[in-house]
Amino acid sequence: MDVSTVLVLVLAAVAAIVVTHRVAERTGLPAPAVLTVVGICYALLPGPNAELDPHVVLTLVIPPLLYSAALNSSLRGIRDNLRTVISLSVLLVLATALLVGAGFALFVTGATLAAGVALGAAIAPPDPVAALAVGRKVGLPPRLLSLIQGEGLLNDATALTVLTVAASAATGSGFSAWSALGRFIEAAAGGVAVGLLVAYAVRWLRRWSQEPLVLNAVSLVTPFVAYLLGEEIHVSGVLAVVIAGLAIGHQGSRSVSGASRLQVNAVWQLIDFILEGMVFLLIGQQLPTVVRGLDHYDVSTVVIASAISVGVVLLLRPLWLLVTQFMPRRLHARLGGEGSERLTAREVLVLSWAGTRGVITLAAIYTLPLVTDSGAPFPDRDLLLFCAFLVVLVTLVGQGTTFAPLVTAVGLRANPVDQARLRNEARSAAARAGLDRLNELQETKHEADEDEAFAALRAQIENRLDRYQRRLESLEDADDVIPTNPEYEAALRLHAAVIDAEREELLRLREIGQLPDSSLRVLEHELDHREVLLPQRHPR
Repeated sequence: MDVSTVLVLVLAAVAAIVVTHRVAERTGLPAPAVLTVVGICYALLPGPNAELDPHVVLTLVIPPLLYSAALNSSLRGIRDNLRTVISLSVLLVLATALLVGAGFALFVTGATLAAGVALGAAIAPPDPVAALAVGRKVGLPPRLLSLIQGEGLLNDATALTVLTVAASAATGSGFSAWSALGRFIEAAAGGVAVGLLVAYAVRWLRRWSQEPLVLNAVSLVTPFVAYLLGEEIHVSGVLAVVIAGLAIGHQGSRSVSGASRLQVNAVWQLIDFILEGMVFLLIGQQLPTVVRGLDHYDVSTVVIASAISVGVVLLLRPLWLLVTQFMPRRLHARLGGEGSERLTAREVLVLSWAGTRGVITLAAIYTLPLVTDSGAPFPDRDLLLFCAFLVVLVTLVGQGTTFAPLVTAVGLRANPVDQARLRNEARSAAARAGLDRLNELQETKHEADEDEAFAALRAQIENRLDRYQRRLESLEDADDVIPTNPEYEAALRLHAAVIDAEREELLRLREIGQLPDSSLRVLEHELDHREVLLPQRHPR
């Protein structure tokens, strides 16, 4: 494939991502599911098609996506719900792999246990991108969002380790339960150690320089350093990326300036947008490849293998969630912290339907070797590829498109009034802390000409406190809908009109030669920050 063809494919992919996201916004459908369908439609057209290279995906795509998700995850939320997170990201992955393996060994003609376990490990880890996108849009409670995030961050390491062990057994390298357990513990412990080491190094670099461009460069290379270092010493590179992201994100507010954080966040939002779009388009384009490999299988064999794969994935998750809720309450608290409580029936239902699979499943199954140590073809590799693709398709499109209606039907969402009240109380507390510090500084000041500066800043903080208090008062009688506040609606219109007028005047001065472009960009940057800080249409 020549360079011009690659460029055309990339441009077409970016255009498809932009258009698909617009369609998703208009229809309310999750963009990942729509992108997957678009990828399938494109794959059916004549012309070149992109094939999934598992090593490229695992090395260049998965690390930045996991790192970005970890940066924006709640370490406190994961810790408070540690029992459920471990249950879903480790124990459920192991149970899924073993159950699929047993099903293949018992009911699929000629299939081996090791090959079935390899498939089970690949299809076990959910990809939370679609569920989180929908969950945030419909207002899922923070606890459920933390559970979905925590599971999605930690389950990949479990699945890839199990897959490696199962693939070794299937290719004739031998299998030992104790050896597999030791390998799993070694990979997990090593991944945690590498992640903490990388996080410490990044923290040191942040002390050395607060230049936004330097911190951007450090942030961009961090997931690749963590992943490659973990893989180089034969531990879990995926877990190293996740631990590094969680540690860095948890301490980021103290070690990064505001300007650097704004820029770094903007860069990662763009990376997420492009990579996630490319990933889901790539998933859809694998359809012709996986279908071609089924020519030498009986229809009954394909149907049985598909039923086992999809059935285990769809049925085991809700059963697992239900059974684990009957564990002793003291064990819930011991493993999950003070905030760990049993899930309600509605929460179990929503979490059961949040298990969408994604690119990690296909990348994992594609890593299976073509031949065994003896030179024979890997057992049923084409069938395993098809089953993995089918699971991704059923969960991503089927569960992904119905997740929002399900959440709406069960009425499980965060109360927007409670969220608004919590945020304004936190704003008030932060403003009071700032006012207290200002008073302390004024008591120790030595320059009389600073009085005016103290008075001006105190007036600004007191005005903010008054504004937050009025917002809280407007929420006192609200139920679950934030009332429209004419004051903030008017403020939005007035501020927007003033900023537009200022921007037009700056452009006019540039056009008549009174303002150089370099100065225009500086002043536009100031206006952009003011525009970002405009009051929301509803007080939050």
